Amino acid sequence: MHHKIWAVIPAAGSGSRFSKTELKQYQMIQGQTVLEHTVSRLNQLPILGYVLAISEDDSVAKTLNFVQLDKAHFCVGGAERVHSVLNALTYLSRIASADDLVFVHDAARPCVTQECLNRLVHMAIQEDCSAILAIPVRDTLKFVAQHDNIDRTVSREHLWQAQTPQLSKLGMLKYAIEKALQDGITITDEASALEHIGETVKVVQGRSDNIKITYADDLELAKLILASQK
Repeated sequence: MHHKIWAVIPAAGSGSRFSKTELKQYQMIQGQTVLEHTVSRLNQLPILGYVLAISEDDSVAKTLNFVQLDKAHFCVGGAERVHSVLNALTYLSRIASADDLVFVHDAARPCVTQECLNRLVHMAIQEDCSAILAIPVRDTLKFVAQHDNIDRTVSREHLWQAQTPQLSKLGMLKYAIEKALQDGITITDEASALEHIGETVKVVQGRSDNIKITYADDLELAKLILASQK
């Protein structure tokens, strides 16, 4: 890979759906925190460095024994995930070039495989576009309006469930997020900002075991997945 690749990991969230008191990225699996697992997965590729956007009162992140610790950078995160990503991209733009590729990956997604990361990079370089990992929606989807009543069944044709990492050029992603924020667009992931400015974003089929730890029982599932991937 001749392209320069960096990674951004927004890790400033409160994770209120996981627990009111404990942060999901600092839960332990096999003697390491979720965040350490996540960082080591990204470092399976020859990335030049990774930026962790952490909250101001985070006393844990900088004490962890990350893989390739010399490549770790830290910046202060923001109110929402999107602000943390933007802060990290702003930090990165001081040491990287606008055309460098950047992975943005959830702190609580420790199970992404090297094969998926490689295919994502291949797509972005081959097609000269932004790309995300995603999986086709498998289950029947119901639209529930109110009082738990099913309003209708939603066709799942053409529907994909977005995952991370999401990969794009640093300069373009930074511009897309700034523009979307300025225009008052709700940004749920990097692709939604890129879509807003009309940038092509392709999906690369990921794996269903690339789960995001959101609820407490997801942690048990992540433990099983990591054990099975060994």
